[in-house]
Order: sequence, then C-alpha cells, then structure tokens
Amino acid sequence: MLPNVSHSSSHSVEHVPVLASEVAELLDLQPGDTVVDGTFGAGGHAALLEPQLRGHGCYIAIDRDPEAEQHFKRFAAGASADTRFIHGNFALVLRNLAATGLRADALVLDLGISSMQIDRPERGFSYAADAPLDMRMDPTGDLTAAVIVNEWDEREISQLLRGYGEERFSRQIARAIVRRRAREPFARTGDLVDVIKAAIPTPSRFGQGHPAKRSFQALRIAVNDELESLSEGLDHALELLAPEGRMAVISFHSLEDRIVKRFIRNQARGCTCPPDFPICVCGHEPLLRALTTRAVVPSVDERCVNPRSASAKLRAAERTQA
Repeated sequence: MLPNVSHSSSHSVEHVPVLASEVAELLDLQPGDTVVDGTFGAGGHAALLEPQLRGHGCYIAIDRDPEAEQHFKRFAAGASADTRFIHGNFALVLRNLAATGLRADALVLDLGISSMQIDRPERGFSYAADAPLDMRMDPTGDLTAAVIVNEWDEREISQLLRGYGEERFSRQIARAIVRRRAREPFARTGDLVDVIKAAIPTPSRFGQGHPAKRSFQALRIAVNDELESLSEGLDHALELLAPEGRMAVISFHSLEDRIVKRFIRNQARGCTCPPDFPICVCGHEPLLRALTTRAVVPSVDERCVNPRSASAKLRAAERTQA
C-alpha cells in the first residue's frame, strides 16, 4: 500500500519519521527509561527519542526486516544509552520480552511499510516498478504475493482484495487474475499491474490514485499477516508496559487505526457490568488511559514536505496502576 509509508520518498531524507515531535511529546521520555521500538525500520523515531534518555536507560529496537539491522548499527554507534536489536515480528518479540519480566516505560509502533522497503524495487512492494512479485518484509517467510495470486482460488483472492484493500472491483480483478494465470503464472509485479488495470472499468481508473494501489496493499497485508500481528502485538504491549508507561501507535489506513482505536477504548473501560446492576460485581479496572481523544494527524507543513505521511494517524495511551 503506497500511502502506508512511514518515511519520506528520497534516500537523503529517509530517516525523517512521521509525526516525530508529536510522538516525542506524548511519550515524554525521562533519563533512565526503557524504550521499546517495535518497528525500528531506518531508525527515524529512534534518532529523535534516544537522545532524550541522556545516556541512561535502554533503547530496544525490533524489526522483522533483516535490513533494518544495518540501520540499527549506525544508530547504535552514535547512541549514548544502552541499545539492543532484536530481529523478528514485533508481536512475538513483545510477548517474549514480557515473559522475561522486562517492563517498558515507553513503546512505539510505526506501522506499515517503510521507505527502505518500498524504495528497493527488487522487494516487490511497489506497483510503480517491475520486480519479482514478493512483498515479504521478512525474506525468510514462506508466503509471497506470487503464491497468493497463483495458488489461491478466485473467491479467496476476491475476499482478500475486498477485506484488506477495500477494493470495490475485487471480483473483477480476482476473475482476471485466475484467467491470466491459467495461461501463464504470475512472476512479476508489472504483469499483475497490467491485469488489474485491464479489469477495472476505464472511468474508475482515474481520480483515485493508481488502479493497483488497493490490491497491492491487500496482498502486502496478507503476505505479512499485518493485522493479526497488530492485534496480538497490542495485547503483548500492554503486558510489557510498566505502570505509567506510555505507548504510541502510528497507523496508515483505516483497518489498522480501527484496531488501535478499539483496543485503547476497550482497555480504558472500567466496570463492564450491565447498566441495570445496582453495584459493580465484575471488579474490572481500566488498564489504559487514553492520551489522545482522537487520532493525531500530520500538519499541513509535514504533509507538504513528506506526502507519504498524509494518511498517518497517531494514537497514544498510558498504562494505569491497575
């Protein structure tokens, strides 16, 4: 999904993160804090947040993309606090960290795809360049976009495009994919783009971005199991947060934002007893306190400087003493 990019488009400014000052303000880091960055990427947020530890505490970076480790090494070389890199899906890593008894004072998740991935055409994320049909954030994973379009049945592909890409022509595109693969399997992103374009009625190809945008978004989400990872990751993030610890989550499309919004709302609820109960019998106490009443979005200036930030939404919450 091309709008779902957390960094700017050129390599010279790829380390500039989205909503950087807003994240820093909401997390309110103090010297000695333990910070967990679940989506390190090229280290944009880390470069801003780590200096606030003033040489104390720890910055733990997580990323499922092994290429992120090279960015981490450059970041760690200039860091004054303790640093650590863990390769893996943030949902699993957060679970494991919580199981060790570690408690974080701050946690940040910058979801979606980063420029270090999309600006590498050979990774297959972009519909703007012909490349192998891959889309794996972790190249060691088994599922690729090519497997989906070549092996899933027409109904599954249609449901995927509709559910994850909100593509209204999902049936037509799925039908066209199945017809095309019967003649020759898909291997390149360019082949898939051509089929998608041809399947969408001509008047609908204009005015709503690239015709393949939503389909590529859906495939990428499925290949990397992003929504399930987010749901699980939020649960484990809550376990990991220390009392008064804060979490900030940046999402880039409505499906992600909906999950984050509901999670914070549900965990910020107190009593769950039916309204007609005279007294509370559930004993449930809120585990989070929302720090944002509504999603924080980039300023006009930021959107002008970094157009890829336009769809970003930031929500934050603080762990209660419960």
